[in-house]
Amino acid sequence: MKYIVNGKLILKDRIVCGKAIAYDGKIQNIIDTDKVPADAEIIDAKGNYVAPGLIDIHIHGYLGCDVCDAKTEGIRTIAGGLVKNGVTGFLATTMTVSMEVIQKSVDSVRAVMEESKTWNGSTVLGVHAEGPFINKKKKGAQEEAFILKPDANFVIKNADVVKYITLAPEMDEGFSAIREIVSETDTVVSVGHTDANYETASASVDAGVKSSTHLFNAMTALNHRNPGVVGAALTRDIYTELIVDTYHVDKALFSMVAKLKGDKLVFITDCLPAGGLPEGQYTLGNQKVFYYDNLCKLEDGTIAGSVLKLNKGVLNVFESTDLPLWQCVRCATLNPATLLGIADKKGSLEIGKDADIIIANEKFDILKTIIGGTLRYEA
Repeated sequence: MKYIVNGKLILKDRIVCGKAIAYDGKIQNIIDTDKVPADAEIIDAKGNYVAPGLIDIHIHGYLGCDVCDAKTEGIRTIAGGLVKNGVTGFLATTMTVSMEVIQKSVDSVRAVMEESKTWNGSTVLGVHAEGPFINKKKKGAQEEAFILKPDANFVIKNADVVKYITLAPEMDEGFSAIREIVSETDTVVSVGHTDANYETASASVDAGVKSSTHLFNAMTALNHRNPGVVGAALTRDIYTELIVDTYHVDKALFSMVAKLKGDKLVFITDCLPAGGLPEGQYTLGNQKVFYYDNLCKLEDGTIAGSVLKLNKGVLNVFESTDLPLWQCVRCATLNPATLLGIADKKGSLEIGKDADIIIANEKFDILKTIIGGTLRYEA
């Protein structure tokens, strides 16, 4: 048994001091510090924060590697970089490219998912298929040439890996694909890259949509006479992704969204392969991406994802709002775990859950990352 002592424990509803976490592969107990055995193996948190590992459900790449490169070595590189940001689990996110490339990308993730449970990097929780079932009017940085009508068969045959899919509900006649996906699989359907009106978006929730993809971005806006997809996302009881880099969504809105969505708010990075690298020119799918001044843009000026680190996204919201730190952390841990249906194992510091634990300083720089009870990263 190992113990983490002298830390400020970030629980799902508060921060506590004077407690120690006892763990092996799972969290076995949370006890008073003076109850830790004298001869125990300990990690001294030295007054820093001890939190559950972060979960990023929307990330396309890192350190020059793109999920759509469809290479297992690239997934290993991405995972090896993310563990330094306190991310203990992530959904490898594909783009709107050819179905052949998407399938190869899914297969590459499938090939390493089991290995990722024990390698020296973040655990791969599955795939987020962002497209190709979207609306060209709201394609954003996605490639129009590869946009298709929603196809439930693709999701069903890959449901062991595809845990989350973004689609435009107005492109799905009668919501037939949505209904089939939610009835045949546990895959989460999220509305995104969509030109739907409020009524269509709301009706898609009734049909089985459970989330919205990068709120405000690539969807119909909130208007007092036409609430749009944003209005549906904020008022219906669904989860909502939010890119918390302060560029995609102004920080002045963070607090409002958090108060409206509560435990249904999920922080994401939407990070591109340029993440973790110096500024310069990179690619996303088959498109050129220019990364300067903390922003990624296509040649036509369209904002294309981010280079955000999720630990810094948590800090951005904490510093920009009156939200307590535990709530900010929850939006990157327990909320995404609950959305994915894995909150019985991950997402919070609770007895019986996987020992996915991070230690972070006041600026939420990651000092240590523990996954399944094993130290995977130390600054």
